[in-house]
Amino acid sequence: MPITAEQAGWFKSNFDRMVSNVAIAIRGKDNIIALALTCLLSEGHLLLEDNPGTGKTVLAKAIANTVQGTHSRIQFTPDLLPSDLTGVSVYDQRTQSFVFHEGPVFATIVLADEVNRASPKTQSALLEVMEENTVTVDGVRHDVGRPFMVVATQNPIEQSGTYRLPEAQLDRFLMKVAVGYPDHAVAVELLNEAANRDRAKSVSAVISGQAVLQMSEFANLTYVDPAILDYVNQLATSSRAHPYVRLGVSMRGALAYVRVAKTWAVAHGREYVSPDDIRELALPVMGHRLVLNANAQFEAIKVEDVVNGLLADIPAPKLRG
Repeated sequence: MPITAEQAGWFKSNFDRMVSNVAIAIRGKDNIIALALTCLLSEGHLLLEDNPGTGKTVLAKAIANTVQGTHSRIQFTPDLLPSDLTGVSVYDQRTQSFVFHEGPVFATIVLADEVNRASPKTQSALLEVMEENTVTVDGVRHDVGRPFMVVATQNPIEQSGTYRLPEAQLDRFLMKVAVGYPDHAVAVELLNEAANRDRAKSVSAVISGQAVLQMSEFANLTYVDPAILDYVNQLATSSRAHPYVRLGVSMRGALAYVRVAKTWAVAHGREYVSPDDIRELALPVMGHRLVLNANAQFEAIKVEDVVNGLLADIPAPKLRG
């Protein structure tokens, strides 16, 4: 059953309220906030990659504070162990049995700060939880619950002593975005509030975890025309055959594209996905899934250039009104 206009209106009202709430901490970045919340409501995970001091952690904490539920922050370091994330079984002498103590991944929203500073083994433990929504310790599976979202941050500089996320594992993140620096007016406004060291603290919960799940269910009901599905598949297929691309968008990536587009459409009050939705989401969804080859590096071709080229070469469908 497709989503109704009433359900779409309820979704948009809640979505706008969430964006405005997060914007208390992150000023002048409503589009980035909307993308991050779209990721949450699509039941996916977000990778924030940007220069230090641009507000990545503040954004993640503000999103966590917006949703009623538990949230945790994990500072990734080279000595962090997988059990430090997932938890560990401890022997209880009174009951003479092992008791599982949950790790910080058992939260509604988990902030994985500087994820590329942890060892590949620890990164793999996090990526497994992201994919399965469960933790297996001593052969016993433990559900992390729903909603569940990992917001991971990493800096594109200071790569010495870090462990870059494998390209194939980046596919597990639904979207990758950069916060970017504020414009002049917002920057001056923030400087005037320099005494406020943690703006995310002023953000309080405005929506329950159950309502988030209901919004996710409504997003799944958004109509997608077959021509839109054909368009998404053409973009994914063409990315794999692109002369500057070594690894293109996988089938998992194409499925993620459709999921995000559904949420993005209903967040704008529509019961259907439009070609513009696909174009607007191209870089956040496709960008981190493209691995460029040596020719691209030699000719200084960037991922943005490839994505824009694909959008220019493949005509968007014209849907009948």
